[in-house]
Amino acid sequence: MSTARKRRANGALRGLAAYHGAGIIIALFFLAPLAITFLASFRHGTEARQPALPPWPTNGFSLDSYRSLDTFGAGIWQHTLNSLAVSLATVVLTVAVSLLAGYGFSRYRFPLKNVLFVLVIATLMIPFQSILTPLFIILAKLGLSNSLIGLTLVYVTLQLPFSVFMMRNAFDAVPKEIEEAARIDGARDLRLLIRVLLPLVLPGVATVAIFAFLNAWNEFLAALVLLSSNEKYTLPVLMMAVRAGRLGAINWGAVQAGVAVMTIPCLIVFLALQRYYMRGLMAGAVK
Repeated sequence: MSTARKRRANGALRGLAAYHGAGIIIALFFLAPLAITFLASFRHGTEARQPALPPWPTNGFSLDSYRSLDTFGAGIWQHTLNSLAVSLATVVLTVAVSLLAGYGFSRYRFPLKNVLFVLVIATLMIPFQSILTPLFIILAKLGLSNSLIGLTLVYVTLQLPFSVFMMRNAFDAVPKEIEEAARIDGARDLRLLIRVLLPLVLPGVATVAIFAFLNAWNEFLAALVLLSSNEKYTLPVLMMAVRAGRLGAINWGAVQAGVAVMTIPCLIVFLALQRYYMRGLMAGAVK
C-alpha cells in the first residue's frame, strides 16, 4: 500500500474514531440523568430522603423509596393504573379516528375539503389553557366531570389535529396504483383500508401512537383541573403531591422512585416502536 493510501486510511480511522467517540459522549450526557434517577431510587432509609448526591446507594440497595411512594395518595398502583387506562384508551381512539380521517382527507373529494383540513390544523394554534374552562363546563353538562372517560376524550380531542395531519401525509405517500390494483381485485372501503393500506402506513400509525401515549401519560394540568377524586388522579398529579412534600419535608427518595416509575413505560413504548418512528415522521415529505 502506498504512503498516500496509508495516510488516507489512517485519516479515515481517526475520523471514524472521533465520530463514534463524540456519539458516545453525547449519549452518556443524555443517559446520565436517567442513571442518577434510577440509582437514587434504590437508596436505603434516611439516605433516600436526602438530595441525590452522590446518586448511588452507599448502604446497599433498598426498596424503601418505593414503599414511601406507595403511601402518597391512593397508592402508586392505583395512580399507575389510572394513567395506563387513560393513555392506552387515548392511543386506541386517536389512532382509530385519525386513521379514518387521514384516509378520507387523502383519498376522497368533498366540498370544502381543503378548508376543513386547514381548520383542523389551525386548532393547533389555540393554547390548551384557554379552552380548559369550556371543556370543564362541557364535561359537567355531559355528566363526565371527575371521570377518566371524560379526561380521555379531552386528550383525544387535543391530539387529533396533529394525528390527522400525520395520517393524511402517510396516505399521500402511498401510490394510488396500489389502491387501484386492490380495488380491481375486489377490495372495497374498510377491507381495503385495513388489509391493504394499513400495513403500508404502519410507520405513521406508530408515530401517532407514540405521541398520543406520551402526551396522555405526562399531561398534568387537565388531570388536575378535570379530576377531583384522589383515587382517580393520574401519576403526574401524584408526583406534584410527592414533590411538594409533607409539612415542607420532601422525600427525595420517593421523588426519584416516582420519576423512575413514570419513565419506564415511556421507554418501553418508544423502544418498541422506534424503528417506525422516523419513517412515520418523514411520511409524505418527499411528495
